[in-house]
Amino acid sequence: MFDAIAPRYDLVNRVMTFRMDVGWRKRTVAALALPGGSTVLDLACGTGDLCRELERGGYRPIGADLSFGMLAAARTDSPLVQADALGLPVPDERIAGVTCGFALRNFVDLGGFLDELARVVRPGGRIALLEVAEPESRALRRGHAFYFGKVVPRIGGMLSDRDAYRYLPQSVAYLPEPGALIGLVRDAGFADAERRLLSGGIAQLLVGTRDG
Repeated sequence: MFDAIAPRYDLVNRVMTFRMDVGWRKRTVAALALPGGSTVLDLACGTGDLCRELERGGYRPIGADLSFGMLAAARTDSPLVQADALGLPVPDERIAGVTCGFALRNFVDLGGFLDELARVVRPGGRIALLEVAEPESRALRRGHAFYFGKVVPRIGGMLSDRDAYRYLPQSVAYLPEPGALIGLVRDAGFADAERRLLSGGIAQLLVGTRDG
């Protein structure tokens, strides 16, 4: 079923992030701060946007996604694998870094996902997880709520299935509150994890180093 709606959700993601997404991806890759040529696993890679940015950053990306439909539509030359992010076909401590863009809110077992990252990332390796957020400013929160609750679903409805776009603002509510979220990352094995707000707080970047 997910394969059938994969292109629709990829379009949701594109409308959501629009031009700011380019800058957010660059910030995500830069936050890894790993040696050139390091192997980086991009989870929930979709059509490969972050894989292409990782290549431009001098890394060797491998994209992974649960959806074969997403992988079939990928626009990247990087190796791709169909895989469940909760059970990756990767040996322990084999990967230098992991990225993930706009997928945390879709994991029912977010703790299990983070534990799996800790398993595959070698000590000293890095993660950079990009996700939507709500601004801390009350005024910005109102504008954010209007845009994601009214404007994006309306635009999306003209382009595709309106119901798919209604899911977008609702999905943000599935994320833990910021303190609990960063606590989960640290508890998984990334003790120095920090949360960086982007574009006034409408996006967030969770960055951490695997404990030695």
